[in-house]
Amino acid sequence: YRCREIRYFKHLPSTSVIIPFFDEHWTTLLRTIYSVLNRSPVSILREIILVDDGSTKPFLKTQLDDYIENHQLDRVQVIHLPERKGLITARLEGAKVATGDVLIFLDSHIETSTNWLPPLLEPIAQDHRTCTCPFIDVIKDDTFEFVPQDEGARGSFDWNMLYKRLPLRPEDMKDPVKPFPSPVMAGGLFAISSDFFWELGGYDEELEIWGAEQYELSFKIWMCGGRMVDVPCSRVGHIYRSYSPFPNVKTYDFVARNHKRVAEVWMDEYKQFVYGKDPVKYSVDAGDVSKMKRLRQRLNCKSFRWFMEEVAPDLVEWYPPIEPEDFASGAIQSLTNLDQCFQVKEINGQKKVMLSTCAVNKTAPEINEQYFRFTWRRDIRAMHTSSCVDVSNHHSGAELQLFQCHNLQGNQMFRYDVNTKHIYVGKDATYCLEADLHNQKVILNYCSATIEFQRWKIGQINLEHLKNWKQHGAKLKD
Repeated sequence: YRCREIRYFKHLPSTSVIIPFFDEHWTTLLRTIYSVLNRSPVSILREIILVDDGSTKPFLKTQLDDYIENHQLDRVQVIHLPERKGLITARLEGAKVATGDVLIFLDSHIETSTNWLPPLLEPIAQDHRTCTCPFIDVIKDDTFEFVPQDEGARGSFDWNMLYKRLPLRPEDMKDPVKPFPSPVMAGGLFAISSDFFWELGGYDEELEIWGAEQYELSFKIWMCGGRMVDVPCSRVGHIYRSYSPFPNVKTYDFVARNHKRVAEVWMDEYKQFVYGKDPVKYSVDAGDVSKMKRLRQRLNCKSFRWFMEEVAPDLVEWYPPIEPEDFASGAIQSLTNLDQCFQVKEINGQKKVMLSTCAVNKTAPEINEQYFRFTWRRDIRAMHTSSCVDVSNHHSGAELQLFQCHNLQGNQMFRYDVNTKHIYVGKDATYCLEADLHNQKVILNYCSATIEFQRWKIGQINLEHLKNWKQHGAKLKD
């Protein structure tokens, strides 16, 4: 509600909104266009530039052009690329014809909220070398329900070059509506001064299709004299697809090539941590990067060590280049009935952690669904995935679900006591995991030394890592 009370500059820079699309759904694309038109001040929004990245659907050609003309959407123009070039090239093509002082890049399956634009522009009006990113709320792809984002977190990455988040710092939380610095953008939605964008060389034109562009631009912004902030009062809903409907348009791993180009130009000695994660993947030829290296030299950009120490000093704490060993791994069995193990099951489209008959044959198909890792982050991860056991509700009888690992503990924090065999939930050790053998469920219940159903056996345990866990003060209730 605080956002409603903020008064912004009367005069803000003019804006070009650039929306690339490929085979987008008709109604979804129109929803994106109209939300921008209806919820942006006329005095600020100069134009919407739609970039058709070689779509194959006929209605995205002449029918779209006719619709825009017949409905007198004068501030909307469409660029049709003759063939699919990818997200990065499409954005560049839109930026080349944009006339606004500020470029705003959006996806084609979003909905802007009321008053989304002024909060995004004011930091740029104060300093044209500031890049701003809205808070991205979730629009469910099956129901189009809006799900607000949490209180926010700082953008980051791990050494597999996956986008991650860092917790807010104490100074970021003093005023929950104030923009706060973020090391890395999510990549899909952001605003940047046109002059600064081109001063930075736009995107590396040799980056193909999509992937790594958010890292390249984020590193350039910070290392070459700019700054980047997330803006809590600017909210944009985004549809996250349950699956990718588009096949690989290349015969090689273009994403790995993109990441290697960014690492070679911007990450200095830290690039070895990236290559070390998958030497085979990163043996790909990155192509000629001499032009980008000359750009970096001409702009007198800082080192990547400076970025790590000044912009993201806590990144290695949350995402160390060399991961510590797991606390434990393997099957998680109920000591009350050793025949019952944790297993990932999909129920009504939601992945849950249930109990099931333990796989005795290591080649059995269910063995992968029964293998878990207690990591040094104190989360429980499913085998060969980035999905974690999650407890969204802390109360007796609550069930376990599986969600994307967020690495911030909270509702994904668990601890195992090698002596009592209890698995504690969260920091306060109020709740423990309990086997509901009758319903074959794993549930929460108040921790108790007398409930046998709360005792678990784990396949392999690293005693050296676990021996000091009691420092957290967990105590059983009689």
